[in-house]
Amino acid sequence: MQTNVHNSDIDTITYSKIKSFLKLTKFTLSALVVFSAIITFFTVAETFNWSQVFALCVGGFLVTASANGFNQIIEKDLDKLMNRTKLRPIPTGNLSVNQALIFCAVFGIIGTILLWIFLNPLCGIIGFISIVLYALVYTPLKRVTPFSVFVGAIPGALPTLIGAIAATEGFGQITFFAVLLFCIQFFWQFPHFWAIAWVSHDDYQRAGFFMLPSKGGRDRSSRSQILVYTLSLFPIALTPFVFNFTGWISAAVVSCMGLVFIMQAYKLYKGSSIEDARKLMFGSFIYLPLVQIALMLGHKFLI
Repeated sequence: MQTNVHNSDIDTITYSKIKSFLKLTKFTLSALVVFSAIITFFTVAETFNWSQVFALCVGGFLVTASANGFNQIIEKDLDKLMNRTKLRPIPTGNLSVNQALIFCAVFGIIGTILLWIFLNPLCGIIGFISIVLYALVYTPLKRVTPFSVFVGAIPGALPTLIGAIAATEGFGQITFFAVLLFCIQFFWQFPHFWAIAWVSHDDYQRAGFFMLPSKGGRDRSSRSQILVYTLSLFPIALTPFVFNFTGWISAAVVSCMGLVFIMQAYKLYKGSSIEDARKLMFGSFIYLPLVQIALMLGHKFLI
């Protein structure tokens, strides 16, 4: 019996599967999350070895990828309704639900074990909690209440906490400095996600998601809350300086970044256009890593 499947076809199918699993992880987003954990680890750690860095990179990525994948499994039918998600691997049929489930479960288990064994147990516990919060609490809440963004901001900021805890010994400790760094990333997520929600509001409505802070959508209340949270981030980002964890130079950099971020939020408040929201969204991508790098250098060299 002859077959019409050539080796090139098999290679194409295999490559397609690999691409699909990679999309399931939301690779770019997961990499940005891992960056936050790594930069925080380097900020807090007095001494470290590269095996810790490797475990944090790989374990953090696997845990984040697992949470992102479970999110797509739960929302597979809703993803078909939105232009921004209809080409994801499960809605297109490139991956089955069972394939995605096994993939996410394996990633989640291995990631949690890596964080637990090679860093400390508390890192593993918080890594597992972040998967549960993101997949089982935040994801279903998106169709119920705008408060879902607040819930989602917790697992979104936990990688920073994991990075700080990874720098401690024994079971793992949550220091005051770690809490400050967590709070910065926690509050940053509100203008960040609401800017994305403003741009994608029409798409989110098709799936019944409440992602903007007001159920009225792109209204004055949403604009006001975006501005208020961006303003609130300014003093919160300066708390490491206030408590003498960093010096004047890093505080100046953080302040400048905060002012630019506030100006972008104010332009959205006044103009309310999708383009203003898009600028705030891209501004948020620049703000967080630059602030985190400034805090790391400020803490290490007290500048």
